[in-house]
Amino acid sequence: MSQHFASDNYAGICPEALSALLEANAGHAPSYGEDDWTHRVTDRMRALFETECDVYFVFNGTAANSLALASLCQSYHSVICHELAHVVTDECGAPEFFSNGAKLLTAASEPARLTPADVTRLVKWRDDIHYPKPKVVTLTQATEMGTLYTPAQIGAISECARAHGLRLHMDGARFANAVAALGVSPADLTWRAGVDVLCFGGTKMGLPVGEAVVFFDRRLSEDFAWRCKQAGQLASKMRFLAAPWLGMLEDDVWLRHAAHANAMARRLSDGLAALPGVQLRAPTEANGVFVDLPAAMEAGLRARGWCFYNFIAGAARLMCAWDIQAETVDRLLADARELAPASVS
Repeated sequence: MSQHFASDNYAGICPEALSALLEANAGHAPSYGEDDWTHRVTDRMRALFETECDVYFVFNGTAANSLALASLCQSYHSVICHELAHVVTDECGAPEFFSNGAKLLTAASEPARLTPADVTRLVKWRDDIHYPKPKVVTLTQATEMGTLYTPAQIGAISECARAHGLRLHMDGARFANAVAALGVSPADLTWRAGVDVLCFGGTKMGLPVGEAVVFFDRRLSEDFAWRCKQAGQLASKMRFLAAPWLGMLEDDVWLRHAAHANAMARRLSDGLAALPGVQLRAPTEANGVFVDLPAAMEAGLRARGWCFYNFIAGAARLMCAWDIQAETVDRLLADARELAPASVS
């Protein structure tokens, strides 16, 4: 089967996750999260993050982010985020829907990273009763332009948020890629830096389906199980959401796959940036390459069967999945070299 760069969701299940899923399929087990697999994965998450935390498994990232944000605010509150945050651009109003109307307040810093100054400006924009009261800051890690928040950057935003009485949520659809790229512990990139709730992405790192919502401030998860049930996110056969995580988390499989995807993105980014007429739109820090391609090159690559999306302001987005092969990257680069203009004025 061909490999493509349109999305890291294109990839199949990684073998370690599939093996754990098949093991969980042997025989009967209690339902609705009372099974041994779910308990084991929850304990493994607590060991991974080096702290007591509450862990819930849901089917997809939209549910994870929307329900987590809804647990942090009321309908008259607002959520501060970057204008390119996934909760703004790709979730069809679900955060507002599940919070019964909480408003998303956006900022436009480059490259797709929120700053403490952004938070302060939006908090202080107005303070009257006619303005939705800021309550939460949400960060996308890695960002929608493939850049990363370091622990220091998260800590600075957290400090600013705390000064204004705000909670901090992290949309970690590509959290694995961020941890692998930065070489820090999951704890240092989350609760030690001030994150209250993490939506830990599983699907993009090789799971068949499912994300984990991790509450580091356990008081915030008091009613979260009921939110999941009401939203249709409580799996009756929960072990099939949970078990693949165990296969991923054992022996740092998740980090090895993420590191490989990141390395392939750098290989692709370096190769494309060396071609005439090609301009990187953002630095390649995780597993995504965002690049402006000459029109003829872009059309030619598509004509040769390569799949990738156009993203912010027309930039091409090329995502490297956990299983992308160096040979696949090199084939695309060979085609791009053949299609590159002879010179650029």
